[in-house]
Amino acid sequence: MPKRGRPGGGKKARGSRGGRPPRQQSRPAAASRPVHPSAAPPTEGLLGHPAPVVEPTVEIPLLLPAPETRGLLAPEPEPEPETGPEPVVPPADAPPADAPPVDAPPAGPRLADAPPADGGPAAPGRRRSVAEDTLTPEEWRAAGYTPPLGIPVGALSPGAPGEAPWPDRMRTLLRTPMSERPAFERTARELHPSVAAGRNVPRVLDLTLRIGELLLASGEAAEDVEAAMLGIAHAYRLDRCEPQVTFTLIGISHQPSLVEPPITADRVVRRRTSDYTRLNAVYELVADITAERVSVNDAYRRLAAIRRNRHPYPAWMLALNTGLLAGAATFLVGGRIDDKAWLVFLSAFVAAVLGDRLASLIARRGLPEFYQFVLAAMPAAASGIVLSFNDLGLRGSVVITGGLFALLPGRALVAAVQDGLTGFYITAAARLLEVIYLVAGIVIGVMLILYLGVGFQAKLKPDESLVGISYPPVQMVAALVLTCAFAMLLQTDRRSLALVTLNSGIGWASYGVLAYNAQLSPIVATGVAAGLVGLFGQLMARYRNGSALPYVTAAIGPLMPGSALYLGMLSFAQGHPSGGLVQITRAAAIALALAIGVNLGGEIARLFMKLPVGVERPSLAPVIPRRAAKRTRGF
Repeated sequence: MPKRGRPGGGKKARGSRGGRPPRQQSRPAAASRPVHPSAAPPTEGLLGHPAPVVEPTVEIPLLLPAPETRGLLAPEPEPEPETGPEPVVPPADAPPADAPPVDAPPAGPRLADAPPADGGPAAPGRRRSVAEDTLTPEEWRAAGYTPPLGIPVGALSPGAPGEAPWPDRMRTLLRTPMSERPAFERTARELHPSVAAGRNVPRVLDLTLRIGELLLASGEAAEDVEAAMLGIAHAYRLDRCEPQVTFTLIGISHQPSLVEPPITADRVVRRRTSDYTRLNAVYELVADITAERVSVNDAYRRLAAIRRNRHPYPAWMLALNTGLLAGAATFLVGGRIDDKAWLVFLSAFVAAVLGDRLASLIARRGLPEFYQFVLAAMPAAASGIVLSFNDLGLRGSVVITGGLFALLPGRALVAAVQDGLTGFYITAAARLLEVIYLVAGIVIGVMLILYLGVGFQAKLKPDESLVGISYPPVQMVAALVLTCAFAMLLQTDRRSLALVTLNSGIGWASYGVLAYNAQLSPIVATGVAAGLVGLFGQLMARYRNGSALPYVTAAIGPLMPGSALYLGMLSFAQGHPSGGLVQITRAAAIALALAIGVNLGGEIARLFMKLPVGVERPSLAPVIPRRAAKRTRGF
């Protein structure tokens, strides 16, 4: 019985006998000739487009070959071997070939193979490696690339940073971008994580904000407040810090590293006080902190003691100084001493004290400062109207002008213009708006009384306030007394009163010489005199190692535009709006020249101030150049 299977069962046929021919075996691919990838035919991907057709190269006759380009770091080509002349057969008495000549230099590398002594590019005979730089640092900077070795970063050594005042050093650091600011050199112990964890960053930031709040509340410029905050953080080893100051909000942000989230703290400034004694104490504290002589705990203790200190002058003395300021302004504006001058002085004194007490009364009730200025301006205007209801010539206009000198916000005006000139436009706009509101309150209070007086036929004479420099000795003494009273109102330290009064005398004497002897414009004379006040105020501040505000703010009191402001208001009250607008514009121009002059004088002092002979330059000087004021440049 045959086996079951495919057709034709039984055994397969061998060879060619019967059945189908045997199956051919395939040869492996490796046995074929390999093909280079560049010679392989173009293929098409699963979803791609067909490969582009390779066009044949067309040779153009009589065309010069294209020059070969080299990269920045490409190696130089191999030098071609030099073919020397035919060898000469030496004579019989010549020395042996292996002996060196008599005048030949010692054996060594050839000059073409030796690198140059000045560190420049190597000689053409030497082959450079691929990793060798072929450009100079100047060429790298000109091309806009970072040099291969990186940008050198300056470092600050521990200890006192220098003998220059801290506002100058920290202002230079503040005007430097954060990526270019130098960092302290860290020892191995300081780099340990336990030391970084024990630094207590939130406590340092809180101390920085508290000191910045005191400075800003005292009327310090926004740039100086940021410089102080940056100096405190830098002294306590918080390098990557960025302070930010606006009119009512201060903040600081610290980033420990590029991979850690930043730590940010803010503080709102709600109250502003005029205490320059406290301001100088804070300046001394910041100076000790930036010199690395005070720990964080000691700084907290000193700051608490500064806050607890009482004002150097009591409230009753401040009220008397307000009256003294207004009375001295009557001699400054009236310009003479006679039997009526003392009655005018007494009227202005009483009116100023009454206005100050009324303003303090409504301040305790919580009314805004605008209404305080409205109420404080009314007694002086009413006193002037009363004195003008007779034909005795009691100079009622002088009383009103003297009352304006006691109310004009010169401190806020100087701070507003200084912030604008240094690039803090938000803070400058807010402070300037505050000045406008306060001046508007004064104008409203005086105008209400003036309208009533003009309606009752009050005989106000504007020329009484335009005497000028008729009696220089009397007016010089009046300017000094006015400045001293103004300085006491600002709670200036008793030891600084003499310097402040001297600075005021310099400014008033300069104004008198320029305006009445040289016949210059009052606006130009005010600007030059204010520049001298700012210059000498900065010098006095450096001598005392304190802020320049106590020596500048009170010294510009005699130069305030009280007469121009009063004449403008009187012209509006009498129905002459064009003349009033002219006088108001003149008062604004004088105030602007006053503020710009003070700022320019301080900047000139910082620009040309040199350290004493034998004192080392601060450590920041060789690292960071003098920077511009702030961030904007008009583009």
